[in-house]
Amino acid sequence: MEMKQIQHVFFDLDHTLWDFEKNSDLTFRKVFDKQNITLDLNSFLEVYKPLNLEYWKLYREEKVTKEELRYGRLKKTFDAVSYSISDALIDVIAIEYIEFLPDFNHLFEHTFEILDYLKGKYQLHIITNGFEEVQTKKMQSSNILQYFNAVITSESVGVKKPNPKVFEYALESTKALKENSIMIGDNIEADIEGAINVGMHAIHFNSEGLEINSNNFRSIKCLLEIKQYL
Repeated sequence: MEMKQIQHVFFDLDHTLWDFEKNSDLTFRKVFDKQNITLDLNSFLEVYKPLNLEYWKLYREEKVTKEELRYGRLKKTFDAVSYSISDALIDVIAIEYIEFLPDFNHLFEHTFEILDYLKGKYQLHIITNGFEEVQTKKMQSSNILQYFNAVITSESVGVKKPNPKVFEYALESTKALKENSIMIGDNIEADIEGAINVGMHAIHFNSEGLEINSNNFRSIKCLLEIKQYL
């Protein structure tokens, strides 16, 4: 993979730099405590996490709205674990979850080190499908916002990754050329294939160490491995 011409590095945020799973778990603990939810949190999360992934896939594919995602993933989880809860309280939990999420700021190991390394050599940007109202707050809370020239959210574009319009908008708004740009993210469909399909380079952040076989992109398990390519 020829990286000498790279000038712009685009990162995904959640699951790539910002440790979504850890921060999300802590957020639910805070919400459950505040609302006196007596359900065992681990039992809830065990069901919620795969449902949340399903809903985000539907959201990327424009099959559910933001509101349907926020309500549906909670409603289905509480139903699945047979916990009786009103729709009104589900709505409160959905709102408070988004409100409290940026309060937690755990990053993946070596995030600051790799951003410090890249910042002097490249223009850094974020492309995220996450909700507009919380992504900047997350970056401020975790002290990484200052590293990035641009933060492109799918909501600001009107479509979600892997839709090519998101990447084309990001390239145009940052005055970057596709051949001089690379996308780094955890989701093969949304981040990696989405970027490659518009002619960008891509590096997959495989923090879970899954078995990946592809000649189209490099896969790394630690952020410091980016130094091997950039």
